[in-house]
Amino acid sequence: MPNIKSAIKRVKVSKNKALQNSIRKSILKTSIKKCKVAIANKDPLAATLLKEAIETIDKSAAKNIIHKNTAARRKSKLVKAYNAAIKN
Repeated sequence: MPNIKSAIKRVKVSKNKALQNSIRKSILKTSIKKCKVAIANKDPLAATLLKEAIETIDKSAAKNIIHKNTAARRKSKLVKAYNAAIKN
């Protein structure tokens, strides 16, 4: 445990930020998973779930939870899967 006041504060702040980041990552993973399942089952709600997943991915990239290129790759994969499911 740090002795310096500013170091003690940094420990508290970093714990809070780590908790918020893990919550945001969990929300991100859940929305992507729901979208993938809907696409696989050819659910009529797949389009709305895709839109929600893309919004969640964009928010995560904006808050530096994931890198912007990772966000672009994940969105591309979801849209590609959705388009393939609609086509068949």
